[in-house]
Amino acid sequence: MSVAAIASLAVFAGILFLLYGQQRKENTLSRLVLFGLVLGSAFGLALQLIFGEGNPVISQTLDWVNVVGRGYVGLLKMVIMPLVLVSMIAAVVKLEKGGSLGKISALTISILLVTTAISALVAIFVTQAFGLSAEGLTEGARETARIAVLENRAGRVSDLTIPQMLVSFIPTNPFADLTGARSTSIIAVVIFGVLTGIAARKVMAEKEELETPIRTFVDAVQSIVMRLVKMIMALTPYGIAALMAKVVATSSAGDILNLLGFIVASYVAIALMFVVHGILVAFFGVNPKEFFQKIWPVLTFAFTSRSSAASIPLNVEAQIDKLNVPPAVANLSASFGATIGQNGCAGIYPAMLAVMVAPMVGIDAMDINFILSLIAIIVVSSFGIAGVGGGATFAALIVLPAMGLPVTIAALLISIEPLIDMARTALNVSGSMTAGTITSRILGSKVTSDELDTQKA
Repeated sequence: MSVAAIASLAVFAGILFLLYGQQRKENTLSRLVLFGLVLGSAFGLALQLIFGEGNPVISQTLDWVNVVGRGYVGLLKMVIMPLVLVSMIAAVVKLEKGGSLGKISALTISILLVTTAISALVAIFVTQAFGLSAEGLTEGARETARIAVLENRAGRVSDLTIPQMLVSFIPTNPFADLTGARSTSIIAVVIFGVLTGIAARKVMAEKEELETPIRTFVDAVQSIVMRLVKMIMALTPYGIAALMAKVVATSSAGDILNLLGFIVASYVAIALMFVVHGILVAFFGVNPKEFFQKIWPVLTFAFTSRSSAASIPLNVEAQIDKLNVPPAVANLSASFGATIGQNGCAGIYPAMLAVMVAPMVGIDAMDINFILSLIAIIVVSSFGIAGVGGGATFAALIVLPAMGLPVTIAALLISIEPLIDMARTALNVSGSMTAGTITSRILGSKVTSDELDTQKA
């Protein structure tokens, strides 16, 4: 390793130490994450400016920086399945009325799917308004390698028909699904969690002497998993600093300028969907300004972590404490929202790609039949999208082949993927909190003091 690389790593170590000092001062997580984002971005930019794009010193430095970044992402992935499983079981067991489970689930999922359909429609018209096209996109060595990987994955995914996909949601081997063995593992874990919760409720009803032990056990397991999540979340500022350092240091100014139109269009579509969320909650008597002020810390965390699933604890806490959503509704909407109907990753992204690439195969992207078919496929394929970075790519691999479109466009956007994925993830989380708020209002339910005390315990 060169002296320059060692010096660069010493600077990065200093950044981590600075973040640790700020953490000791008990700053809020959202502020610490912002510090990490700014410091990591500045470090990556400094590497670019000092050594120049493609310099070996940058790659030597990032090899060690990636230990922090990839380690953090690995820990997030580690906790996703246990978190989703325990959250779903706890949500069902803690329901005051077992009969309301169907209503809550149906309403929440319906709202998530409707907003996903709206997001796809918004993305279609924004892409058309910006005149975006897949023509002219450059293909470098990294893009070529990515194309080979995506085409291989698309080949496996495209073999699934919609009925087969629905059947694949069934958790035939829940232990394998907990390892993420299948592309639909996460929705299978959700279903397994719900069924386990229902079974626990039936046992509690049949054998009253087991009600207290079951509730105690569920509370204990949930508390342990939540504590594990909080431990990992405490590492977020360091992970974000490392991830942003890599993103900025390896980003090509030329690529960003070439794809600037796609970046701007993506953020416009995402911003419009935030407006839609505000309108929807306003329709049900919630002040949009106050709504976004209350969920802002959660959106900040989702933006920087790029993980809808890791945002579940903050999501649930904000819904209960700040939006007055009952614990059961909050848990279900947060868990469903991390796996079903993600407005950003499953709605906006594949719709934009489809509209961009359609003219290349002789399809009119503004044909009403194409639009309706695209929205329908997007809604169906939005089930089981992984709640961590990369879910949008999986959604595209389902939607594009189903529409008879090539998947190579997803590889050609790899250089700017992280820049857009952050905003998409924030929109996903906003969608789940919007669904929870609206579901609560429709059911006319409010948080009782007993429920709140139980959830906090």
